[in-house]
Parts: sequence; structure tokens; C-alpha cells
Amino acid sequence: MTQPVSEWATALEQDFVSAEGLRIALFSGNYNYTRDGANSALNKLVRHLLDRGAAVRVYSPTSRHPAFAAEGDLVSVPSIAIPGRSEFRVALGLPSATEKDIKRFRPNIFHLSAPDWLGTAAQRLGHKLGVPVIASMHTRFETYFEYYGLGFLRSWAWRRQERFYRACDGVLAPNNPCRAHLRSMGIEAKHISIWGRGVDTKIFSPSRVDRRWRHSLGYGDTDPILLFLGRLVREKGIDCFAKVVQELRRRGHHVRPLVIGEGPAADQFKRALGDAVFTGHLEHAELGRAVASADILLNPSTTEAFGNVNLEALAAGLAVISADADSARALIHDGVNGLLRPSAVNPLANAVEQLFQEPWTAMRLRRAAPDSAANRDWPTILNGVVDMYWQQFASKATESPMYAYTQ
Repeated sequence: MTQPVSEWATALEQDFVSAEGLRIALFSGNYNYTRDGANSALNKLVRHLLDRGAAVRVYSPTSRHPAFAAEGDLVSVPSIAIPGRSEFRVALGLPSATEKDIKRFRPNIFHLSAPDWLGTAAQRLGHKLGVPVIASMHTRFETYFEYYGLGFLRSWAWRRQERFYRACDGVLAPNNPCRAHLRSMGIEAKHISIWGRGVDTKIFSPSRVDRRWRHSLGYGDTDPILLFLGRLVREKGIDCFAKVVQELRRRGHHVRPLVIGEGPAADQFKRALGDAVFTGHLEHAELGRAVASADILLNPSTTEAFGNVNLEALAAGLAVISADADSARALIHDGVNGLLRPSAVNPLANAVEQLFQEPWTAMRLRRAAPDSAANRDWPTILNGVVDMYWQQFASKATESPMYAYTQ
């Protein structure tokens, strides 16, 4: 039995941190079977909600070999592998057995993390049950098709996202540029809240630099290490990164990149880069050490909604060169704490060459970088999501005083 609406309103006024009484059904396209920034953020959110008294049930495609242990109760939704990208799976809708499980759980919040078939089916069910439906934006899906020769599908993807987000009661955008993107789809400002991303500054910190580790990989003290950080897939701009390295070598620079990450395009990336160090997937202290021990992050990707790798590199005190995308502009002030350039070979190569030739400029950027991560701790950021849940709950309860489904 839930508390009366008046008591919920009091909780809303007095304490935005507690999530006790919330019952969240979270729908994800990939909660734990591969590693990426989106499912990392969702798992952190679920852990935060559980620690603060909420009940959470997660519905997502799964695989026989998950990439990591998931937070919370995970219900596997039937799915198929995506042609050409078999490491990803897609649910074709919401099977009746899954729908029955949702109804038994009796959620009072539906949280959708992707505009896929599972998300749209859950959206319809949430509206049918009179439960607030919230979506979180994690990536710019319409930008993916260009990397796979399917650019003609971009307008279709835009229209699908537009319909999806406009049909939600609220949308969580990762930053103000994404808020503006959603506004361009016709979504009213009052329905958009910001859910940024945090960074663990105990892991990502300039203090993590390890000269002996650098030496063990064959790097000298004066060798500038160019870093690629992220999942090794086309949409992260690996082709552009490789071409930048090739251009720098053509100009006479000795470049031996450090690559942190794994993914289906790893072999292709290794062939394109030649002489490079590939660490594979790293976590926790090992990840922090590797990032801080590099010098320059080159991020050519334009597909992120937030850009976690930029934030992590900034926190670790690297000079960051990023494609001039909306997500990057939300974190980087060009020339102050990093460099923004068009995602093309020559502009990015010119920026790297500038930092090679002007070590004082690189040092200035590196000194300014950690301040960019200040006040971006995960608990504070995740409390903002709880805040939005409560607001949506109170709004729905006010519109429908009976709110029978949560009783």
C-alpha cells in the first residue's frame, strides 16, 4: 500500500534524495551484455536507486556471456542479434509474459533508455496503465548510419526519435546542447530535465600517472602519448583516428598511440594503426593509471550525447582534442581546457601537431583540465534523476487522484 499523495508531496518538498516508495521499471536495449557509457550510467543509476530505498526491475535483451555483473533485478526480454553487429541484440517488442511480469511488479515510473521496439512498446504500456513515462537520451542514434554506408536512413531515425521523445511525459537530456536538440524536435522545455554524467575523481586523477608503467610499454619520458579511449567500433571514429595517425607519421612525427578499449573493430583498428599499444578493456585503478599516464586524448567521435571519455580524460589531466560536437562543447572551452576541431583528418592532425610542437600549450591545457570535472560526482548527479521521478509521480497523482495502479 502506497502512502497518500499528500505524504508524497511532503517528501518531495523535504527530501529529493530518498527514493523510498518509488517502483521503477527500467527498459534498456543493452544493460549488461556489452560495455559502453550508456549501460554504465544506467547501472550506476540502479545502484543509487536501490541504495535509497527504491524498488527497481530492469527489462533488457541479454546474452549467454554478459560483459559484467548487472545491478538490480534483470529480466531477460527475448531478442535477436542485429545483422552485421552480432554483439548487439534487439527486442522486437514486449512479449505477453514480460508484460505480465511488469504488471505484477506494479511500477509507478517507467524509464525508457532507447527509442527501439522494446522502448516504444513499453511506452504504450506505461500510458495504458497511467504511469509516468520518462526517457533518457544516451546517444545520437541518427548519426550512426553514416559509419555503415546507410546515411539515407538518417532522416528516418530522426523522425522515429522525434515521435518517441514527444510521446514521453519527461525526457532526461545529458547536457544543454542535447536539450536544444530535443527542443528542435518540438519537445516543450518544461518536459526536459538534465541528467549529466559523473566522474570518479579517485580513479581519474593526474595523481594516477605512473612513469614506470609508461616505461614498461616502451614509452620514454619525453614521448607524447596519443590516447584513444573507448569502445572499438566504427561510430567512435576509429577510421578517422587511424588516418590522423597516418598523416602525422607522413609529416615526420613518431606516433605510437595508446588504445584503451575493446570491441568488434579491434582487428581492423590494429591493422590501420600499425605500431601501437592496445591494452584491451581496463577497469578501476588500472584504467585510471593508463589514462593519466597518457598525454593527449584524441576523440574524433561525433555520436555521443554526453562524451564520457572527454570528461574522464579531463579529470585525469590530459590535453583533450575533440571533434567539435555538441557533447564536446558542453565540456570543453576551446583553447582553455581543450581543443575543439572539425572531425576531419587535417584539422585534427593540425591540432595534435600543434601540441607536439608547443609543449607549453599542452601543459596549459592539462593544468586547466581537472577543474572541468569539479562538482561532477555521481551521487549529486543521480539525485537529480530521483528528483525528476518524484516530480513526475506528483504530477501524475495530481492529474489522476485515484492513481489506482500504484495503490
